[in-house]
Amino acid sequence: MASTMTIKGQVTIPKKVRDALRLLPGDGVEFGVSTDGQIVVQKAGSRGGKAQASKRDRFETARGKAQVKWRTDELMALLRGAD
Repeated sequence: MASTMTIKGQVTIPKKVRDALRLLPGDGVEFGVSTDGQIVVQKAGSRGGKAQASKRDRFETARGKAQVKWRTDELMALLRGAD
């Protein structure tokens, strides 16, 4: 499997490797070099299921926390101004 590096130093991890490591968008990846010079790629250590899930949906922690109960038409009138 080959991949080409971009000007920014980015490469695409091949699907077979992503699947083997069970990588999902937002997961960390660790790179290393073994004693015999082989490059090692592994999934970064997880912080636990609940912490990882909240990291993936950063809006979930804010959902339902607003103290002001705006109606959509009131909010749109405030944002757009009087016409």
